[in-house]
Amino acid sequence: MIRIEDLELFEALNRTGSLTAAARALDLTPSALSMRLKRLEGELKVSLVVRNARNLRFTAEGEHLVVEAKATLERLRALPEALGSEGRALAGPLKIVAPFGFGRLHIAPLIAEFSMSNPGLRIGLELAENPWAQNQDADVVIHIGNIRDTSWIGHSIARNERWICASPKYLKTYGEPSNPAELLQHRCLCLRENDEDVTLWHFRPRSNAKGRGGRREAIRVATSLTSNDGEVIRNWAVNGLGVMLRSEWDVAPLVRSGTLKRLLSDWDFDSADIVALTPARKGISARVAQFLDFIKLRFASTKPW
Repeated sequence: MIRIEDLELFEALNRTGSLTAAARALDLTPSALSMRLKRLEGELKVSLVVRNARNLRFTAEGEHLVVEAKATLERLRALPEALGSEGRALAGPLKIVAPFGFGRLHIAPLIAEFSMSNPGLRIGLELAENPWAQNQDADVVIHIGNIRDTSWIGHSIARNERWICASPKYLKTYGEPSNPAELLQHRCLCLRENDEDVTLWHFRPRSNAKGRGGRREAIRVATSLTSNDGEVIRNWAVNGLGVMLRSEWDVAPLVRSGTLKRLLSDWDFDSADIVALTPARKGISARVAQFLDFIKLRFASTKPW
């Protein structure tokens, strides 16, 4: 039988990365923690952790237990506040960090609406070039793209594809690529964000009628211009300076208006879904849970772009 202390053990191992540090965090001796881990592996009849002199790594079963431990402990820690807040108005601080462009255009209006319905909340919105790098003490981080930090729990908000786009002016001068390989002959505009390899563009043929897509491939494009600001990249593309790979949320209105043209629509480029991240080290408070439910509902009804 898995006990709460077993879940706390795996949460600590994942957070600290070593038996010694996890034992210190749980106020145990390393030998006591090691014995508890061996007991759990014996009861489950699986190996959960591979240990050596320098570090440890989780087996597939151990990774699964880490995920379940974080989710279960999160629910347990949030339960007292959730029970105590039944029938009470929300109150207290709520800090949200979001990307500049998306946060300004789509998150700020939702926060204003949420605040009007919950006047007891003290909500702070911080817009950042890289929200993950400025997430100290954040209750919610709005993130676009892959999640690589296991100390945060992702809550899906909306699907968001990446589209290849260029202006009619650019296409009149340079022509339109008919397949991804031809992008190597074009002037490419690249956005530097989230420590991604921004010149490596991944793609696969779009799924056919039977639901089968092609093999995932990648090309290394040559950059004409780069910036860490998505609005700058978008404006360069509108002004005919090159081809860009950009989030659907940012360019869909410009494609509809004809200002930009979507290219290579028969290929899927890696999506950059929009997620709300909450710290695994904290339980989800009633104010965070209700804010997450609120924005999920708003984006579920219709994507504003």
